[in-house]
This record gives sequence, structure tokens and C-alpha cells, in this order.
Amino acid sequence: MKIGFIGGGKLAYALANGFISAGLAKPNDITASCHPSDTVSAEAFKSLGATALFENVPVVERSEVVIVSVKPDVVVSALKDVKDLPASKNKLFISVAMGVSTGTIEKALPTEARVIRVMPNTPALVKEGAAALSRGSRATAEDAKIAAELFRAVGTCDEVPEYQMDAVTALSGSGPAYVYMLIESLADGGVRCGLPRDLALKLATQTTLGAAAMLRNGGHPAAMKDNVTSPGGSTAEGTYHLEQNGFRSAVIGAVMAASNRCKVVNEQLNC
Repeated sequence: MKIGFIGGGKLAYALANGFISAGLAKPNDITASCHPSDTVSAEAFKSLGATALFENVPVVERSEVVIVSVKPDVVVSALKDVKDLPASKNKLFISVAMGVSTGTIEKALPTEARVIRVMPNTPALVKEGAAALSRGSRATAEDAKIAAELFRAVGTCDEVPEYQMDAVTALSGSGPAYVYMLIESLADGGVRCGLPRDLALKLATQTTLGAAAMLRNGGHPAAMKDNVTSPGGSTAEGTYHLEQNGFRSAVIGAVMAASNRCKVVNEQLNC
């Protein structure tokens, strides 16, 4: 599969690396356009054996699938370069720009172009991403299948209706930040109890990783929590303290607040 990237930053590089590792594309079938000042990203793509350029038109001309991986506020201007390009017709464009609707992207492309919107997250950089996709008005089931296959090379990918994308962004898009805060807090608690900082952080990180791995193998988090909690024990005391201080409601509120912010940003980007 010949894949192009309009925008060659860290996420684009991680995706390209994942596609190559999964055998979905050969290095010489990948083309990326980078900002003229971003020679570091250009060299990173070249180190994969891919082609790195500083203009968008050749990317579209050389590719079967084009991934739009620029900042949300420059998506429309970046696509102006290729809107009237014959090669843009009947081509699949996949946008990973947060908050930019498929409708906005479709307006910036020829009417024959097909658009899919994907919300990935930063753990895609280590092939542990959680992504969701939604189809534009002209995207087909086969297009969705292709997009899902690509993003499963760097984690998981599920299809949702576009109106759920704000919730996806608030949960899995912003979620790594919440988890980092949890890990940092666990480590701080260990330090307060007398552990060295490096050991506390190592234990907190591995505990989070292990708990997530157990959930991924099946089971409900409430049941797994109960398995750790002995009557009258230290875990019961700790979880009681979390409940007293609104741990669950704080996390739920964070997701809701992020989702509401997404709606505001979406209105600004898609007006």
C-alpha cells in the first residue's frame, strides 16, 4: 500500500514505523511532507527508508492513502495545495487532526475524495495506542476497514459515529495525561511512606502496566479490585480514602470537562 503523510511530525513517524513493521507498507512506498524548517522530521522519515519532501502535491500524487497529520488550525490551508489536484479525486484521506470534522475536510477536497477521521493517542508512539475512527459521507466500509487495519498496527482501533468523537477525545485522547497524573501520585505516596523516588516511580509504573494487562485479558475492573481487597486490610482502607475524597467523581468530571472543551474547539474549527 502506498501511503502519504501531509505533515511529518512524531505521530506521523510513529504511524509510518508501525505500518512498515506490520508489513502494511514498504519503506519506499511511504512519502511524507514536512515543514521546510523541520529537517529533523525529514531525516527521521529518511532513516526509515521513506521519502521526505517539503511540499504536499507529490505526496498525494504518489500515494493511495493520504494521512493528514498537521495541527487542527492548519488542516484547511494545507489541503488547499491539493484540492484542485486531479490525483486527489477518488482518493482516501485519513485525518488525525483533533476536532476537525469530516464535513470540514470534505469541503477542502474534491467532491470525489473519501474522508475518514481518526482520533489516536500518544501511546501509538510505542505501538500501544487506542484509536477510534468515523466515516465521512462518502467513505465506504472498505475504507473503514483499511483505516482500522492501519491504526491497529500501532494499537487498537474501533469505529464510532462521529458525534461520539468528542467523548473519544476526552477519554482516550486526553486519558494518558490522567494516567500519568495517577502514576505520579502513586509514586508521591510511596515517597511519603519512605521509598526512594526512583523505586516508587518504577513500582507505580509497573503496577499500572500490570493492572491494565490483566484487564485486557478479560474481566471487570470492579471484580479485579475486589480480588485485591481483603476485609479490613490496607487496600480497603486506601480505597475508602479515595472514595471519601471523590476519586471516581473527579475522574468522571475530568472526562466530561474535556469533552465539553472539545465541543467548543470543534465549533471554532468547523465554523
